[in-house]
Amino acid sequence: MSTEPTPGLAPEHARPRHTEDDPIVMTIDGQTFRIRQRAEEPGTYDFDWLTGPHDYGFGLSRYDGSAMTRLDMEEAIRNFLAEIDPATGYLRE
Repeated sequence: MSTEPTPGLAPEHARPRHTEDDPIVMTIDGQTFRIRQRAEEPGTYDFDWLTGPHDYGFGLSRYDGSAMTRLDMEEAIRNFLAEIDPATGYLRE
């Protein structure tokens, strides 16, 4: 048996733990967003567009206060990007 390290996942005990307070960073369609849930407002999220041409982003609140899944976040980002004018980098008028 080889003692050389092999590529793969870190052992469970060595992996960083994600908490509700930690931001999530997602890259969707080549654009990177930092997503944070507001601690004081369950179900409300801030999406910061890190690779956008401006200091820009959007917020989203779920009416029932439930948590978003990663698929929900991906859909929200894609919907946002679909509304951006590529010439200006801002929402279409």
